[in-house]
Amino acid sequence: MPKIYPVSDLRNYGAVLEEVSYGSPVYLTRNGRGAYSIRTMEDEEKIQKADAMIRLLCELNAGIRSGEEDGWMSTDEVLTVLQKHRNEAAGRAL
Repeated sequence: MPKIYPVSDLRNYGAVLEEVSYGSPVYLTRNGRGAYSIRTMEDEEKIQKADAMIRLLCELNAGIRSGEEDGWMSTDEVLTVLQKHRNEAAGRAL
């Protein structure tokens, strides 16, 4: 069951924060509508990792589609491109 409180309950923020636990955020309302959520740092880290994984999977999927549509590169072509980028990065570092 979600824990929902009006923002005005933050006057006694200690009591509200005691209700926050891992996997169980507290939701705050303003004028009867959802306005904010308070969650633990563990929950925040879990959400950030999930978002990063979704972005990575989207990029991998885009790469697969590109390979299927435009053709795949050979191992030698990949190594050549990587070496070129490595040399460019080393030149900028100087």
